[in-house]
Amino acid sequence: MASPTHKLPSLGYSYDALEPAISAQIMDLHHSKHHATYVANLNAALASYSSASVPDQIALQAAIKFNGGGHINHSLFWANLTPASSPDANPQAAPQLIKSIGETWGSVGGLQAAVKAAALGIQGSGWVWLVREQGGKAAGRGGLRIVPTKDQDPVVGGEIPIIGIDMWEHAYYLQARQFPLHYLNGKASYIDNIWSVINWKTAEERFLGGREEAFSVLKSSL
Repeated sequence: MASPTHKLPSLGYSYDALEPAISAQIMDLHHSKHHATYVANLNAALASYSSASVPDQIALQAAIKFNGGGHINHSLFWANLTPASSPDANPQAAPQLIKSIGETWGSVGGLQAAVKAAALGIQGSGWVWLVREQGGKAAGRGGLRIVPTKDQDPVVGGEIPIIGIDMWEHAYYLQARQFPLHYLNGKASYIDNIWSVINWKTAEERFLGGREEAFSVLKSSL
């Protein structure tokens, strides 16, 4: 049985649509090169897996996990971004989620501070996620928490990813001094500014839906 072939998903917005929070140069490199490489390597590993010997299958699992995680994480990431001018970038587009955030962290500002602390605590590369526990009450206190993941590890188990922030250097490092918002190694500034392009409508849909709905973005990549 042939393995499914994954495809690079479209963004739904242009590479320069998130400026000045994220430059067109970064978006082009991040999407068309980095994410595309994860997709290509995932397809290659999956194609080799079915016909490989057991020892080789075990060896391929690391490549499948890393590149598959990269594909999953980036597909979720692109969908939880939107131009700052969009009404979806306003937290008012997520009334139920904002209510639960208030119950858990006091305010959106409280959430942002907690996410920033978790993101800056990541050693090396990784991601930081706002998640909802699948068994928890959608609008209830305790259903939300912040989860950092290492390298390209995706959110697993019973947790539903709501908002993810890529903390790999390629997500922000090239935003140079000539750009209005420049980051270089200033990851704290990147975290502060990415909130202006968060898609709160998508976050609300993930919050109110189940795990299958959150990961439905991957269906367009098959």
